[in-house]
Amino acid sequence: MAESPSPSLSLMDSLLGLLRIRIKRGVNLAVRDVRSSDPYVVVKMGRQKLKTRIINKDVNPEWNEDLTLSVTDPNLPVKLTVYDHDTFSKDDKMGDAEISIKAFIEALRMNVGGLPNGTIITREQPSRQNCLAEESCVSYTDGKVIQDMCLRLRNVECGEVEIQLQWIDLPGSKGL
Repeated sequence: MAESPSPSLSLMDSLLGLLRIRIKRGVNLAVRDVRSSDPYVVVKMGRQKLKTRIINKDVNPEWNEDLTLSVTDPNLPVKLTVYDHDTFSKDDKMGDAEISIKAFIEALRMNVGGLPNGTIITREQPSRQNCLAEESCVSYTDGKVIQDMCLRLRNVECGEVEIQLQWIDLPGSKGL
């Protein structure tokens, strides 16, 4: 029988830090209403669930919205689902994508401070195992490690979502 963790283990003891996901924009999203859609994005990791605002009648929405998740297990995937907001019926799904933050976390653990601005630390190639629409680079920009991703949505006829990952170290947390 597995031992349950002691109740004194607080979130801060197991928290590695915060993952800030900037949901930049949607590109060529599916039409779910008559001629357009009212899209918003839901991001889930473990038990956490966050969502962007709804952008009305736009299949190329610009959200530029930051959603912040607490990370305790870097192996957990981040799931992103786009929905079409409907006033009188259940919101329609407009595709989904899943991302792994492992390459991003590995780059963070390299302690790359002091690199020239814009240095690419690592590259992630699109494959059947991920939802990348194109190569994704983890880079050192403005003193921060960031990863830009263009995700091809699954389970839908078309659509991509552009996001950016950034890490926030929390004083008092376990850290990387």
